[in-house]
Amino acid sequence: MTDRVFVSNLCLHGHHGLFPEETRLGQKFYIDIECAVDLAPAGLSDDYEKAVGYDTLCDIATAVSAAGPYKLIETLGHRIAEAVLARFYIITEVVVRVRKPSAPMAAMFDNVGVEIRRRRRRRIGLSLGSNVGNKIANIETALSLLRTENVVEFDGISKFYRTAPWGNEDQDWFVNVCAIGWTTMTPQDVLKAFKRIEFHVGRVPTVRWGPRVIDIDILFIDDIEADGPELTLPHRDMFNRAFVLVPLNEIAPDLSIGGRVIHAEVERMALKAGEVEPLAE
Repeated sequence: MTDRVFVSNLCLHGHHGLFPEETRLGQKFYIDIECAVDLAPAGLSDDYEKAVGYDTLCDIATAVSAAGPYKLIETLGHRIAEAVLARFYIITEVVVRVRKPSAPMAAMFDNVGVEIRRRRRRRIGLSLGSNVGNKIANIETALSLLRTENVVEFDGISKFYRTAPWGNEDQDWFVNVCAIGWTTMTPQDVLKAFKRIEFHVGRVPTVRWGPRVIDIDILFIDDIEADGPELTLPHRDMFNRAFVLVPLNEIAPDLSIGGRVIHAEVERMALKAGEVEPLAE
């Protein structure tokens, strides 16, 4: 569920424009701001602090406009959008429309303006594993789908590791990797995308910790905390799993999650021989 908060036709007077007379004399601008946000916490608690205040949106637009002048209304819209995202962490997307009814060509059109759309990017870490069929190909397919479906923009992917089974040792060995990157999706939408991609690659229901064609786990999304039946953030078992920590340590040793630094957690673990080993290239 995505709710919307919006302010329409906020009228501001600014000295913005490409032409000298526009910046000298000033002109009117009409600004619309529309935000995507989950308002359930505010609705359930009736707590203003958990909402997005219309007055604050207006104050942001006014302050950004006053910090000008700007030659381009694209700049004005972009800076308002970035300021809104910076002020309200719960907003996942913001759309800012800036209209100039007094623009030189405005008489020829009903509206002259720009629309700026910005989505929040959040840091994400994930673990992928397979121990059925062509294990490496299964993981490579999942990574490719995560890219092409714009679920994650990767900037770090570990080597492939041969890992011992965890939880249920009576099964074949696994191949595991970890990856980090950016996502513009909510945690719930990321989870849905992971499940859809797992199904596409060929995963079928099995016993807990049992064999699987592909398994994709969310390790963390920024510093978001969640504790629900379907999603726990950070992942509740990640600091107990060598097949997560060792690959993650390869690409992000200084990463801190909940105050725990990855390289320190790897040093803490008493790894068994053959528990996690990089595959030969």
